[in-house]
Amino acid sequence: MKILIKKTTSASLKTPCLVLFATEGRAKPQFLTQLDEHIGSLISAAQHSREFNGRADETLLIHTGASSGPARILLAGLGKQANVSLDRLRQAASAAAAMLKQKNITRACVSPENIPIRKASSAQQAQAIAEGILLADYRYNRYLSADSDKNKPLEQIILLATDTKSIALLQQGVDTAEAICAGVHLARDLVNAPGNLKSPEFLAMQAVAMAEKNRIKAHLLDRTRMQDLGFGALLGVAQGSTRPPYLIVLEYQGDATGTAPLALVGKGVTFDTGGISLKPADKMDEMKMDMGGAATVIGTMLAAARLKLPVNLVAIVPAVENMPSGTAIRPGDILTSLSGKTIEVLNTDAEGRLILADALTYVKRYNPKVVIDLATLTGACIIALGNQAAAILGNDDKLIDRLLKAGQRSGERLWQLPLWEEYASQIKSDFADVKNTGGRPAGTITAAAFLQKFADQYNWAHLDIAGMAWEDKGKTGTPRGGTGFGVRLLIDYLRHEAGVV
Repeated sequence: MKILIKKTTSASLKTPCLVLFATEGRAKPQFLTQLDEHIGSLISAAQHSREFNGRADETLLIHTGASSGPARILLAGLGKQANVSLDRLRQAASAAAAMLKQKNITRACVSPENIPIRKASSAQQAQAIAEGILLADYRYNRYLSADSDKNKPLEQIILLATDTKSIALLQQGVDTAEAICAGVHLARDLVNAPGNLKSPEFLAMQAVAMAEKNRIKAHLLDRTRMQDLGFGALLGVAQGSTRPPYLIVLEYQGDATGTAPLALVGKGVTFDTGGISLKPADKMDEMKMDMGGAATVIGTMLAAARLKLPVNLVAIVPAVENMPSGTAIRPGDILTSLSGKTIEVLNTDAEGRLILADALTYVKRYNPKVVIDLATLTGACIIALGNQAAAILGNDDKLIDRLLKAGQRSGERLWQLPLWEEYASQIKSDFADVKNTGGRPAGTITAAAFLQKFADQYNWAHLDIAGMAWEDKGKTGTPRGGTGFGVRLLIDYLRHEAGVV
């Protein structure tokens, strides 16, 4: 799909469909009044009959019947004016794109006129609109036959510029959205890939291929190299599978001054059966998404490179498969991690924290400015927060605050949970330095307390995205499957850190 910019007026535009945004209970702006008069007051009629009220996520398609101008008008609601934000605009654009696809309208124009968002530039509004459309247009169709989808993909969207001056700003916003959504789409593709395709090696090769195309340095540590270095926790998880593990390392140099990098660490369990502590059969098929953190990290690296962000980044992805077998680790086994700390494995289904322990230790060699890890780590997080926000914990309140604000701006919300010292008592072991589960109480927090044992030498934040990496039913802007959650959040954070917003 192409998103283009064109200078023209809405009323005179010849297009299959014109998309307009409207708020709830607000008088029509002048341009919309003029357009309404041109099409016989059809918009006013829809409002008077309450067929369209401007509520959030509400859409209405109107056939104009006019001999000139747009053949159809698609109204997309923004909700009450006081609540309109860039995220609300993004959602409205997604709802409009979904309606276009449902009606097999492949080409349309979008008017960004008179959108009442305070302190938002034309570029930011264009970015929100383009992101919403691109996110809604995504589909994982690798295994679908050509005739399995009756809805045609979008081919061309034109954003309308009111004057020559605004063209450059709109283009800037569209370019930013396309770079970010390329990262989101890659993350979604990686999560949606089935387990028979998505081995740790497949994930590693996908990351390397992306890196080579985008001037990102990449190198892999295989089983032999990790054995030599002492990755005992990661290799313990991997030993139950015939598929070999990899540690994926990506380095992006965007700051020529040589400043310390920001480090991203992503859990990469390409399929999680639970190991000997076997998961229930119900919904185990969704455990192909247990590398959602890895997918987000890889997608973020792609987006950062495409945006040419002036920051230095390093990404660490421990990639393993957690399987039950005669060689798998058992409950009660003790592993020696890369840090030298010993870990008593009480539950082999608490494997993500084991591979992250070694990854968090390995990243220290880069002397990172901050470390942010993302992981589909605990079912307890879904119990606590549902599918509305990811949990954030860590040892640096300033870092956490910046990420919370990035979540609000991007619409990928976070909620902070406490990480008090008392929680660490739940993971004390009688036989090793630490045990890998603290039981059912405060499961998300005790998992973070475990990770903190391996992240105590730098500024660190942990994002538990268990409830956000997978969409079970499909919603506005997010088809069923992998969501790519975290890419837009991290890019927003990185852009603010770099001062390029």
